[in-house]
Amino acid sequence: MKKMFLYILLMLLGHGIHAQHTIFLDKGRIEFEKKQNVHAMLDEMWGDGDGQSWKELQKKEQPKFKTSYFDLFFSGDITYYKPGRQLPENNQTREWPAGDNVVYTNLGARRSVSQKQVFDRLFLQDDSTRSIRWKITDETRKIAGFDCRRANAVIMDSIYVVAFYTDAIVTSGGPESFTGLPGMILGLALPHEHVTWFATKVLVDEVKPESLTPPVKGKKVTTSELRENLSKALGDWGGWGKVYMKNALL
Repeated sequence: MKKMFLYILLMLLGHGIHAQHTIFLDKGRIEFEKKQNVHAMLDEMWGDGDGQSWKELQKKEQPKFKTSYFDLFFSGDITYYKPGRQLPENNQTREWPAGDNVVYTNLGARRSVSQKQVFDRLFLQDDSTRSIRWKITDETRKIAGFDCRRANAVIMDSIYVVAFYTDAIVTSGGPESFTGLPGMILGLALPHEHVTWFATKVLVDEVKPESLTPPVKGKKVTTSELRENLSKALGDWGGWGKVYMKNALL
């Protein structure tokens, strides 16, 4: 019996873990698939004003959806989110904000350090973690084999957020700067911003301490200082500037 238990445990450790097993994780790696509706973002950027021909040209040159992958490493109260495997087709598409974000979060200390590329400048956003007032609902769904519960929130005054978290992963983190639920966020949607993140797999990878250290490159700024920098750079860019700024501040 002991040998059989050990065999099952080893099999679980060597493959993705699923929530139906009574195992609570506090370390590992999650792959997130990020999808952006590029055409909807272009519609929001250009609106119904001038530049319609340019907008339609952009739609012809770019796929409707852009898919990219990110890895979230977690161990205890520490998470580290960074770009994951690359898709060759993305080399032919336009760069969008937050495409190369690296985010370190210390949940215990309530500290977040984000490395963000904004045009030709690299910023290091060092501040307290984002405070999110979540409202947990009764809706559930399964993501990457885990039973998840829905929670809703509004951030940055107007951005509506839908999250699905699992309490089978005790680290209360998530993709980008989204945290604060009683478990790990495995699904995230910003419907009016036309972007989603959903976990494709959860792996019990060995997480080395040196891989969970804050990024150090870039001009160090607080969240308010980054917002001020973006406002100065994008203030006269109309709808395009507003969309870019919202995405850069996530």
